[in-house]
Amino acid sequence: MSVSLGRREFDHPLLRSYFLDEAFDEMFDIDGRIRPHYEALLQVLTTMPREELQRRKQSADVSFLLQGITFTVYGRDEGTERIFPYDLVPRLIPAEEWNRIERGLTQRITALNLFLHDVYHEGKILAQGVVPREVVYSCKHFRRQMRGLQVPRNVYVAIAGTDLLRMESGEFVVLEDNLRVPSGVSYMLTNRRIMRRTLPYLFRKYGVQPIEHYPQALQSTLRSIAPEGRAEPTIVLLTPGVYNSAYFEHTYLARQMGIELVEGRDLVVHDNVVYMRTTGGLKRVDVIYRRVDDDFIDPLAFRTDSILGSAGLFNAYRAGNVTLANAFGTGVADDKALYAYVPAIIRYYLNEEPVLKNVETFLMTDPTHRQHVLSDLGRFVVKAVGESGGYGMLIGPHSSAAEREDFKQRIEADPRNYIAQPTLSFSRSACLQEDGSIEPRHVDLRPYILFGDKVTIVPGGLTRVALRKGSLVVNSSQGGGSKDTWVLSQSPQA
Repeated sequence: MSVSLGRREFDHPLLRSYFLDEAFDEMFDIDGRIRPHYEALLQVLTTMPREELQRRKQSADVSFLLQGITFTVYGRDEGTERIFPYDLVPRLIPAEEWNRIERGLTQRITALNLFLHDVYHEGKILAQGVVPREVVYSCKHFRRQMRGLQVPRNVYVAIAGTDLLRMESGEFVVLEDNLRVPSGVSYMLTNRRIMRRTLPYLFRKYGVQPIEHYPQALQSTLRSIAPEGRAEPTIVLLTPGVYNSAYFEHTYLARQMGIELVEGRDLVVHDNVVYMRTTGGLKRVDVIYRRVDDDFIDPLAFRTDSILGSAGLFNAYRAGNVTLANAFGTGVADDKALYAYVPAIIRYYLNEEPVLKNVETFLMTDPTHRQHVLSDLGRFVVKAVGESGGYGMLIGPHSSAAEREDFKQRIEADPRNYIAQPTLSFSRSACLQEDGSIEPRHVDLRPYILFGDKVTIVPGGLTRVALRKGSLVVNSSQGGGSKDTWVLSQSPQA
């Protein structure tokens, strides 16, 4: 290696600002030694001229721009539409680590589907007190309309995106489950396509496991949950429209699967059968991959003021004439308060210990937990149970006294709406900076899980990056970015 490594100082100019502390570093161990699976990558980065690295980064940015790969940041005066920030240095995960992640995610989605079926039918887990009734019934995403309703194959969650963190020990843990309308998979796919062009030699050298088959796997999953008797089901993707923050993803996935992208106004329900308007007349729809929340999908069943869905859609669903993925009411299982009970849910339904642990979670409805957290809010991350995208959150160590007082009042006024977790020192990954140097930034990992007639998890996921130095917030809506995730099938060839 051309890089001389000390415990905390790196001699190569590219790494002069690199730092190590108690957080797990994906590239180096705590003594500054390169992790074996990163050696070939670091060799390329440190021998490639800095100008060439910058040129390749600019080429990737232009590719994102030309493809319209954007996202929306809400609440910013300078404009909301942004090119999705992309880091050129891939994150590497050895095959043996991925195998454990895959087993844990398969276990988790299996248990959560069993839980949802139980909650909306017999309610055994509630009757036995494993999960308190009040946690479920007070959840704003619990849908009483789903009680006793049979869904195809008992699949409530067909598409999930589970957020993982790597802790100081190197162990991956689950931060939260995204079970309603999980987003971001298009960025995972476009990151990979761009990376194959940007560092093709290195990509081949590492034998990276493929993810390009995700759209086909998604389509196969959707076909598997079609209503009985629909051998060649018509599948559509329902989008809220062009002003939604994930509209690029909606168009991308529909195009990749070769299915129609529709809005609520494109659908009509006759005699509890859903049709879409086409230039050739009405065409029956069998499966809807919906990217619209429950509340807005049918003004007759949920919010009467919604113009995003289609009137009568829920009745068609209840009659068994159309399948929606994910099912109505799945949000009860990704409520952040319910998250605390997922290990118990796994033990109850599968009689297994969780492969992937949870982060310690304090429920604000518990007076002891609440007093513990409120006595020192500066040590905790507080989250609103129904929010996503980094909204409705207090990061204690980075908050002001006024912000902490505001959250204290919010918690005391509505304890059911909040949970708290310790501020975590999760892993960092090497990232290319604007000046051409490499520094570590905090990252999480969102793998995508498909659940139909089988469980499919493409090897990798969306690694989200907290681009600002010291930041713990990886959400794109809060200024984060992403990078490609390489699950290795082998050690890089010499």
